[in-house]
Amino acid sequence: MRIRFQSAEFRLARGLRSAVDFGYTVLVYYIGYRMLAKLSLFIALGSVFYTFFNMGLWMTLGALFAVYLATGGWKFMRIVVLTLPRDLRGLRNLVTVLRLTNKYQKGKITVSQIFDETAEKYPKKPCVLFHDEVWTFEEIQKYSNKVANFIYNAGYKEGDVVAIFSENCPQYFPLWVGMGKVGVVSALVNFNLRDVSLAHCIKISKAKAVVFAGNLAQALKDVHPSLPSDVTYYCLGTSDVNSFAYSSFDKELEKSSSFPPPLVVREPKDALFYVYTSGTTGMPKAAVVSHLRFCLMGWGIKLFFSLSNKDVLYIALPLYHTAGGILGVSQAILGGTTLAIRPKFSASQFWTDCVKYKCTAGQYIGEICRYLLAQPFRPEEKQHSVRVLYGNGIKPQIWKSFQDRFGVPLIGEFYGATEGNCSIVNFENKVGAVGFTTRIAPSLYPITLVKVDPATNEIVRDSNGICVKAEPGEPGEMVGKIIKGNPTRDFDGYVDGSATQKKVISDVFKKGDKAFSTGDILVMDDLGYMYFRDRTGDTFRWRGENVSTNEVEAVISNAIQLNDAVVYGVEVPGSEGRAGMAAIVDENDSIDVAQLGQALSRSLPAYARPLFLRFLKEVDRTGTFKLKKTVLRDEGFNITAIQDRMYFLSPKSRQYEPLTKEAYSDILEGRIRL
Repeated sequence: MRIRFQSAEFRLARGLRSAVDFGYTVLVYYIGYRMLAKLSLFIALGSVFYTFFNMGLWMTLGALFAVYLATGGWKFMRIVVLTLPRDLRGLRNLVTVLRLTNKYQKGKITVSQIFDETAEKYPKKPCVLFHDEVWTFEEIQKYSNKVANFIYNAGYKEGDVVAIFSENCPQYFPLWVGMGKVGVVSALVNFNLRDVSLAHCIKISKAKAVVFAGNLAQALKDVHPSLPSDVTYYCLGTSDVNSFAYSSFDKELEKSSSFPPPLVVREPKDALFYVYTSGTTGMPKAAVVSHLRFCLMGWGIKLFFSLSNKDVLYIALPLYHTAGGILGVSQAILGGTTLAIRPKFSASQFWTDCVKYKCTAGQYIGEICRYLLAQPFRPEEKQHSVRVLYGNGIKPQIWKSFQDRFGVPLIGEFYGATEGNCSIVNFENKVGAVGFTTRIAPSLYPITLVKVDPATNEIVRDSNGICVKAEPGEPGEMVGKIIKGNPTRDFDGYVDGSATQKKVISDVFKKGDKAFSTGDILVMDDLGYMYFRDRTGDTFRWRGENVSTNEVEAVISNAIQLNDAVVYGVEVPGSEGRAGMAAIVDENDSIDVAQLGQALSRSLPAYARPLFLRFLKEVDRTGTFKLKKTVLRDEGFNITAIQDRMYFLSPKSRQYEPLTKEAYSDILEGRIRL
């Protein structure tokens, strides 16, 4: 079936591609576009210049342009001059992605087919480096064929779901590649989950089988009674846990053919696998990743950071997560990049591994950068060949010090959600920016920031019910226009339909349209660079001011030598808004509360200083090292339910003092007013 994109950005991009002078066309077109609002005035003015002052055509045009600049046009021209090269590169990459995804759609090409083409092109090239193992593309391809043939012969049908529950290993992505060859959808379950969360993820995926690593058998044994009785279990490797029935996956594959499996026709828009949200504010949700979305995200990273088959990419992030499992693994599938992976992230081994495997690229999340900076000096941190580290979440406060210490030429920060359509990228080392959008032609990539009421978390709308856009410098929630059929603008949603609907809002750019709601608050500068501020709901209001938990967390982290800290707002009886509270990991009781208080006083305005401190010996984290806020926020500063050390900011001494039962009672009764 021929698929035609009707979006404005695709039609415009196709026209620009065929232009002889690409940059000049864009410049002239959009200057003219911005001048249309004043067209009648300029026509009249031009007539005066041409008729009464006997100016020639070119002199008249020059005079009109001078008037345009003098009447405010210089602001737009400044943006054009400063951002046109950046925007042209972004547009070129967008056009390339659209062209490729259009090709995949028309040819019904899936990720599994793309991998087979890559493997046939580089059969003997190393695909995965793991400890001292080397798996070539040919070996990975044969393993995926064995998986496909076994799954097919075992009776699993197109659209069935099989959960994968394993740490990083060479077999991990060939498992879902193989299942994808016969139309079976994989559910990539976080290997850190236990008990209720683990059972929840398996059940909501409607998995008919679970392939699990032997060292995780106990976790499955614990939840086995709460899972559907018809689920089949396959053990990857060996295990001595025998209290529930399972088969050896390795032995099953020994009997399976490595030849290509029976052909199962799939559409690129069909589900490839499920990736679960991190669950920082509740139970994880299963986001649908289609073959097309996988390619879309992978090509974006490949193009912006110039990754190729000559690179060796270091992945210490979990392969069940978008960062490692899509943005990392896709580079091997799409372009023949060699992947160097390890079971789990290790701060002490990061640079040692990069040297060992001769890595030229790597991945991070923000917390990893902080952990690496907290490590003692190692010679390997100066001996590596890494030219680019890409990821998301690095704090602006440590960006430059990280680059200076480790000598990484390019930090590639990006922003986006697995299931969303608001991906942006910073490929220019713009410190603090998570990406950009064009100010010259915003319709090319229709994402925007809309104002949100911090007290209610409701989106602000005008008298016509249309969302009010945030101006440069104003915080706003990132939203992206949904255009069905356009791979860069569509929203595949979650397995849970009700969860999908909660992320869709209407009447954003105009009446009747729909957009994906990220739930994240960002700020845009006048050149279109975006800066992450907070998540909706994490920003809270105190003393009539909006407090960003993200900014306060960064200050605390620096003050306590990069230890973990999470900030949230708690209710205080008799007070309007929410008071700031910080939960800080202090395993050895080594943090000096007085010094911390002084640091916060120096760096934060009074309204943003946390009024409560809680010191934890340990804390629950997601698989990407984020601290879980929900339980902490619900517990608040209730001293009767919390055993950890707590302090409050005394209004008399302006110092942090221990939160005793007496002080707690005085705060509740209003005798101590914060």
